[in-house]
Amino acid sequence: MVGELRRRFWQPPRAHGQIIEDRSVSFLELFYDLVYVVVVSRAAHTLAEDVSWRGAGQFAVIFALIWVGWLNGSLYYDLHGREDGRTRTFVFAQMLLLALLAVYTSGAATDTGEEFAVVYAIFLALLTYLWYSVQRQDSAEYRPATMRYLAGMVIAIIGVGVSIFLEPRARLWLWAGLVLVFLLVGAWVARTSERRPSRGMAGTDAIVERFGLFTIIVLGEVVVGVVDGLAGADRTPIAVLTGMLCLTIGFAFWWSYFDFAGRRRPVDRPVVVASWMTAHLPVTMSIAALGAAMVSAIEHAGDDRTPVPTAWLMAGSVALGLLSLTLVMRTLGDWERFPDLFRPIGSLLMIAAAVTLAVGWWRPVPWLMASAMVAVLSVVWLNAAKRWLRMDDRDAVLPD
Repeated sequence: MVGELRRRFWQPPRAHGQIIEDRSVSFLELFYDLVYVVVVSRAAHTLAEDVSWRGAGQFAVIFALIWVGWLNGSLYYDLHGREDGRTRTFVFAQMLLLALLAVYTSGAATDTGEEFAVVYAIFLALLTYLWYSVQRQDSAEYRPATMRYLAGMVIAIIGVGVSIFLEPRARLWLWAGLVLVFLLVGAWVARTSERRPSRGMAGTDAIVERFGLFTIIVLGEVVVGVVDGLAGADRTPIAVLTGMLCLTIGFAFWWSYFDFAGRRRPVDRPVVVASWMTAHLPVTMSIAALGAAMVSAIEHAGDDRTPVPTAWLMAGSVALGLLSLTLVMRTLGDWERFPDLFRPIGSLLMIAAAVTLAVGWWRPVPWLMASAMVAVLSVVWLNAAKRWLRMDDRDAVLPD
């Protein structure tokens, strides 16, 4: 009885190649992502309190570390997780560490950087053990790629461990370098995987949905930014108007992402899937940073012009989001299937990014600046809708 319970409750992870293409996202994955709502919110709150180039740089590094952790946990579950007690136990262990990480996230770039590094190193060590448990049962065809990935994870753990003993500025630079190393190792593993007859990575329906859910998480930061801004400012009519217009920018981003990229699968090649994932980092980072900028925009709603740091954070976030969305679109199978629709949209997004930066340089009053960004995003979407209505097979363009 005990042996049978253990066999069913504590199964080994799925091996590489055992991909479930049409798997639905589980309730456990949704619960896991919910913890990241708190972690991302803590990072964005810090940026909202320090809208500056330094604050933006610190936020970018911290957010990238958070995203790398989320990507690792999400990929492991999608490729190797099961509906058993072992998977659940290790997912809950990750969530415990993430909750503790959130405590130190707001001051990770300054006074709680040591504690953040300790918890993050333990979190990476747990993920590394999980990937190692897969490598132990890998066939010869997957073992070299898995060993490379594990080597990258070990380097990351060592690097984060070393950062515990550094000064805050040096620690941030090391963390930024580790993020770059992780992305390069991931690209290297994906490229070498293409030489194999079987696949160890794929843009499954479930992982596409997970990336969409994470995008919704960061879009929630736009709502939080507006609410925090209105709660902390004098709620004059102009402040309320500015807040509602800022929130509309978030709506426009949702509309653009989920019509142009969300729920669409990338081309079924490991190197393209890796590019698709990497391009989501600046997309989600820019949206979260935009939420932080909303707080300052509402606080200065009555000013004659938007403050320089706030204007550039808003404009830069929107521009980066649009350019990154173009990169995501270029990895999609629909980019090649419907070139007359998607390629003009990509060009329009790049033009819209340039116009947005011009608005940031102009620095009108906050409500007008928000209105201009909504107008730019609306023009892009309306042009896409016009092209879509002209297509003969319109239903084929809509994601399932």
